[in-house]
Amino acid sequence: MNLTMRWIIALVLTLPFSAAVHADEHAGDLPHDLPLVYEQTFDKPDSVKAYQFSDGKAWRFAKTGNKTGALELFGKSKYKTKVRSPFNISLIDGLSVGSFVLDVDMRQTGREYGHRDMCIFFNFTDPSKFYYIHIASTPDAHAHNVFIVNDKPRKAIADIPKQGIKWGQTWHKVRVMRNAESGDIKLYFDGKLIHHTKDKTFTTGMIGFGSFDDTGMVDNVRIWAPKKMKTDKKMFGK
Repeated sequence: MNLTMRWIIALVLTLPFSAAVHADEHAGDLPHDLPLVYEQTFDKPDSVKAYQFSDGKAWRFAKTGNKTGALELFGKSKYKTKVRSPFNISLIDGLSVGSFVLDVDMRQTGREYGHRDMCIFFNFTDPSKFYYIHIASTPDAHAHNVFIVNDKPRKAIADIPKQGIKWGQTWHKVRVMRNAESGDIKLYFDGKLIHHTKDKTFTTGMIGFGSFDDTGMVDNVRIWAPKKMKTDKKMFGK
């Protein structure tokens, strides 16, 4: 049985993960033989240079401890989208994947309101062609869902949940599982399965983080994937 088949079988069988464990402790729950293809802990200021931004002036390195840091979205991006979609985007430069498992720590730093959010972007092939997961306080047709942007304004593709999440002012463990062959997309927030939907419109592309129009922080990024593909695309013309 090849690596891709083992990945597909394991992803189908994978259960929700415990909120009590950290990203490195999640590894035992990952599909067998799935290699780690990317890791970033943002411990050095230069680490943010490995990202593409819709507006680099809205992002910076932020110290979070004596020897630790994070990628911070601290302002609103001066970025005009072709279709209605998030404005504040950071993409991992040079990395493209199809199926993957992503673990990341996220913290929302804005005010509390219904659409208070952070976003995860994936299978990003063009500024007007990608998926993103909007993680927000209150769900509706435009918030707290899995969205597709395909040369048209963003469209929700998952069921609207009964409730959103509580960001507070603390860090949260977020996991995204994407199987490009089956179309599966899953989001776990602090160990709880929040969204599960399917779509096969885009099967490869870049991964990133941001917000529709709020602020927040990102740290401890890890990505496992059966195949790592390099890309030299500059999505925002820089």
